[in-house]
Amino acid sequence: MPDVRSTISADMPRARRELEELVAFRSVHDERQFPREECVAAANWVRTAFLDAGIGAVELIETTDRSLAVVGHTPAPPGAPTVLLYSHYDVQPPGERALWDSEPFQLTERDGRWYGRGSADCKGNVIMHLLALRALGADPGIGITIVSEGSEEMGTGGLEALVEQRPELFASDIIIIADTGNAAVGRPTVTTTLRGIANVVVRVDTLEGEVHSGMYGGPAPDALAALVQLLASLRDEHGNTVVDGLEADQSWDGIDYPADRFRADAGVLDGVELAGSASVADAVWARPALTILGIDCPPVVGSAAAISPTASARLNLRVPPGIDAQQAQDALTAHLESHAPWRARVTVEPEAIGSPFRARTDGPGYAALSESLTEAFGAPVASAGQGGSIPLCNVLAQTFPKAEIVLMGVEEPLCRIHAPNESVDPTEIENLAVAEALFLQKLGSSDR
Repeated sequence: MPDVRSTISADMPRARRELEELVAFRSVHDERQFPREECVAAANWVRTAFLDAGIGAVELIETTDRSLAVVGHTPAPPGAPTVLLYSHYDVQPPGERALWDSEPFQLTERDGRWYGRGSADCKGNVIMHLLALRALGADPGIGITIVSEGSEEMGTGGLEALVEQRPELFASDIIIIADTGNAAVGRPTVTTTLRGIANVVVRVDTLEGEVHSGMYGGPAPDALAALVQLLASLRDEHGNTVVDGLEADQSWDGIDYPADRFRADAGVLDGVELAGSASVADAVWARPALTILGIDCPPVVGSAAAISPTASARLNLRVPPGIDAQQAQDALTAHLESHAPWRARVTVEPEAIGSPFRARTDGPGYAALSESLTEAFGAPVASAGQGGSIPLCNVLAQTFPKAEIVLMGVEEPLCRIHAPNESVDPTEIENLAVAEALFLQKLGSSDR
C-alpha cells in the first residue's frame, strides 16, 4: 500500500492550486445574488476532479431545488464495504466586502492560513477528499461513493429529496460527512451530535396605524415595546434560554469547551460576560438556544415621532438531541402566544423544522476512523457536538438505518465559517486527508 503521509505531503502544492480554483467560483445557490452559472461551473470542476482522482463514474444530477449534486461511484469488490464521502461545493454569501481583508473569492495566504469564502466550509473538505483518494491509488479495495452537494448552505433540501427519490445512489455501509471540524487545530475531533432547528416568525399588532408619540404616547400600546418585552421573556436574568414546556437542563458528556477558548473563538468583546449559567459545552451542544435573527421595525435613520402599530421578529431555536424539534417549535409558539403584554395580538408563523442528530459510536467504522485520526494527528480523538444543523444526516440515517454515519472535517473554530475572512489551516486539510486515506486503507485491507 502507498505511504499516504508522504504522498499527501508531496501533493499539497497541487491541493493549494485546486482550492484556489474552487474558491474562485462564486457558488452561492441563490440566483438573486449570483448567477446560476457559477454553481454549474463549480459542479463541473468537482466532477472532473473526482474523475481525475480515480472515481470510476461521476455524474451531475439536478435536484428539486435546481442545484446540481455531484455523485460518483467506484464499485466495491465482492464482500468489501462501501464508504460514502460527502462534502458540498456551495458557499455562504460573502457579505459586505469592506469587512474582508482580501477578496472573498480569491484564495489568499496570511500567517500560514488560506483565506477565502468556502476555503473551509466546505471546499476545503472537497480538497481533503481528493487528497485522500489520490493517495490510495487506483485500487482502494473497497467501494467508494462521492457526493458533493450544491445547495447545503441555503437549506432548500434538494439533496435530501434526491436521497428519498433515488436511495440506490447513496447506499453504503459507512458515511463520512465532511462538514464539521476539530475542537482546535491539531486536535482530532469527531462530531457525534447536531442540534436541530425550529424557527418561527412572530408578529405583534396593537394599533390600526401609526399615531403621534406626543399626543398618544403612554397609554397607547407600542407594538415594538410589546415585542421587546415578549422577546425578553425567552431569556432569564442570567441569559439562559427559557421556553415554557421545553427542557433546558441536559448535560454534555464529551469534550469540554473552556470558556476562555469560546470567548476567543466567538470574538466576545473584553469585559462582556457570556450569557447563561451553564458550562459552554452544555450550552452549545446539549441545551436549547434561542437567537433573535432579525426584527422588522422602523429604522433609526428616518424614524418619526410615531408609535409603531406592528413589529415582527424571526427567531432561531436550536434543539439538541433528546428534544423533539416539532415539540420544541410548538412550545415556543405557545410561549409567545401566552406571554404577550397588554393582550397584544400575537401571530406566530412556523418555519420548516430540522431534527437533531446523534451518531452511533459503537461500530467498527467509528473504531477504524478513530484509530486513523489518532495515527494521523499523533493525538487521541475527542468527541464534540455541533451547534449547527445538517438535515441530510437524519435523512440518511432514516434511509440507511444500518449505516454508520461519522462527521468530521477541516472547519476548526479559527476558520470563522460564514463570517468575513473565512480561512482554513492547510495542516488540517493535510492531516484529515491522511486520516481518511488510512481509514479507507484499513477497510480495504484483508486482515480486518
